Amino acid sequence: MADNNITENNVTGDNTAGEDERPKSPIEQAFLTRDGDAGELILVRHGQQVWPDQSASNGEWINPPLSELGLKQADAVADYLATEPISAVYSSNLDRANVTGQRIAERHRIEVEVVPDLAEFHFYGQLDPGDRPREVLGEKIIRGTQERFVQTRKWDSFPASESSIDFRRRVGFAVEAAVASHPGERVVVACHGGVINAYMAEILGLAEDMFFPASHASVHRVRYNAGRRVITSLNEDRFLGDAGLLSQ
Repeated sequence: MADNNITENNVTGDNTAGEDERPKSPIEQAFLTRDGDAGELILVRHGQQVWPDQSASNGEWINPPLSELGLKQADAVADYLATEPISAVYSSNLDRANVTGQRIAERHRIEVEVVPDLAEFHFYGQLDPGDRPREVLGEKIIRGTQERFVQTRKWDSFPASESSIDFRRRVGFAVEAAVASHPGERVVVACHGGVINAYMAEILGLAEDMFFPASHASVHRVRYNAGRRVITSLNEDRFLGDAGLLSQ
């Protein structure tokens, strides 16, 4: 693997003359600024997927492919990150995230490492893949479930699905395993809107599982070192808007 350790200037920006000679302030220590050993985690949402028909089976909802727009978005985010030194690219095992991760990895001549636990929230995961949720649960339950989620923004609103706490635990372990494997480096995780929200919500101490809408192929950054995780950006998507490729 190439030596892609991140320098202090890569992560925190250029320092003014003499800054390195003074002690770090408590704020700088807390937020890992002027920390030459800090790494950067880049979470990337997949490009837009093909939306299944409302009558589709559970399996068809779980793993749809990227749409034509989604493929263009995957290339756009790959180009956006092409000049940044990246040590590793991880992705979920679902096609839309894996293809997005592959496009990014190709620009850096590295392979994608597939991690199934980075998959999106398992909607109706307790049903068989061939089941149709509206037929099994009924239209009233589906509508009630959707309304409850709008009110709470928590995955526990969905019946026959994994719990919010299990989802957060799964995501947290998977992302932290990637981070721990690359101290001081820049790592990309190509995943899903729910995964990004869950990981960021844990850092911020939020009860909601979903607290913002991540754009397709958007970029989200976390600085990490010594047990600290500092969010430095959410929803970088201007490059998509400038290219006429923005969608949520």
